[in-house]
Amino acid sequence: MQIFSLDGRPHITLDNLLKFEGWCESGGMAKQLIAEGNVLVDGKVETRKRCKIISGQTVAFNGEEILITND
Repeated sequence: MQIFSLDGRPHITLDNLLKFEGWCESGGMAKQLIAEGNVLVDGKVETRKRCKIISGQTVAFNGEEILITND
């Protein structure tokens, strides 16, 4: 499992996290993948593109999983 630090920020949106991690090439692609139900947040399908991801949550996509921290 990978770790993603918010670096003191309160959250990151799900579509931005997918782009930042390189899991997709563009914001449009991230939004499409999320809308199609391909992304899990805390083990459940998440279809809200701008869902706010906070410290302690896990995000999974395409066999990859990441833990969000605020370190």
